[in-house]
Amino acid sequence: MSERLHTQISFLLEIDQLKQVFRQTYLLDESRKENDAEHSWHFAMFAVLLVEYANEKVDLLKVVKMALVHDLVEIDAGDTFLYDVAGNADKAEREEKAAKRIFGLLPPDVGPELHDLWIEFEAKETPEAKFAGSLDRLQPFLHNIHTQGRAWSEHGISAKQIRERNCVIADGSKRLWDYAVGLIDEAVAQGHVVAE
Repeated sequence: MSERLHTQISFLLEIDQLKQVFRQTYLLDESRKENDAEHSWHFAMFAVLLVEYANEKVDLLKVVKMALVHDLVEIDAGDTFLYDVAGNADKAEREEKAAKRIFGLLPPDVGPELHDLWIEFEAKETPEAKFAGSLDRLQPFLHNIHTQGRAWSEHGISAKQIRERNCVIADGSKRLWDYAVGLIDEAVAQGHVVAE
């Protein structure tokens, strides 16, 4: 086996650990919480099916690549719940350290490219990163909506907090944010989430 192939296979085996990083989002059948690998796959499918709703024209392959790499850093840094103020305080530092190690495992012609995609995703400045960021928020949001706000309820999250933390969906897709706002209003009306 060539050194390059060995390095690539080793990386692919290393990232299997993403399947063991569990999030606060429940599966739709509520049998358990989803893991980061499931989230990344679902996020990639959101991109494929919802690309027409991006505010700007985007490179779909780039968005899908962002979906696949965006949470790899959580192998080392762990998942940080969106509404966890204390956990989010040092998230960037923990994730940058993890990114250097994880993407550094790859050959030098591949690792920097994936690391750069992760940095671009985190910065949310390009059309692709903005749209990817929208979908990264929309996917768990929809899981919460369709589990009657279970994770939100468990953590005491209000509709006001949901709006504040998810309004960035509009940066990549105003249409998807308008849809989400309607769902938040319905969730409040049905008693699945408190208004304040």
